[in-house]
Amino acid sequence: MMSLPHAILGLLTIMPMTGYDLKTQAFDQTIAHFWQADQAQIYRTLAMMAESGWVESTLEVQEGRPNRKVYHITEAGRAELCRWLNTEQPLPVYRDPFLVQMFFSDELDAVTVLQHIARQREGHAARLEHYRHIPLPPLGSSELDRRRTFWRLTLEMGIALEQMYIDWLDRCEAVVRSMNADQASSR
Repeated sequence: MMSLPHAILGLLTIMPMTGYDLKTQAFDQTIAHFWQADQAQIYRTLAMMAESGWVESTLEVQEGRPNRKVYHITEAGRAELCRWLNTEQPLPVYRDPFLVQMFFSDELDAVTVLQHIARQREGHAARLEHYRHIPLPPLGSSELDRRRTFWRLTLEMGIALEQMYIDWLDRCEAVVRSMNADQASSR
């Protein structure tokens, strides 16, 4: 199962960062597309990871600005990340409030259902557009290219999921419109 400590360990393999940098420059720009965490969770997790010996921090003194606590992954942290990366992951538990809403939408009129579908479609289309504007890293064989290849594969999955969801919403709309037309013609 995915855990926040493992996401943080992975990000710290890229470069040492402060808790703030982990959230705003790393997490929010990458992993947050498929795993959410807020700033307080990240700081609590960093404290736990320091206690476990997975990360260490150094204090960077700055003039005219608050000092920065920069976290580095330790050998124990690398070992834990490697252990987790080698662990088979179960299928995710999928929760989608809109799917529950659709499941019981026979309680609603067609106009309301179509409005819900339209709003969901707008949201998924916006997310898809956002994903499509993230530059796709090139595929390659060097160590940096290898890392970017895996980043690219996760981005491709995000794009595919959003496109699939939009396609399904289009089908939902067509079915609801068809049912509504059938009901209107049978009156």
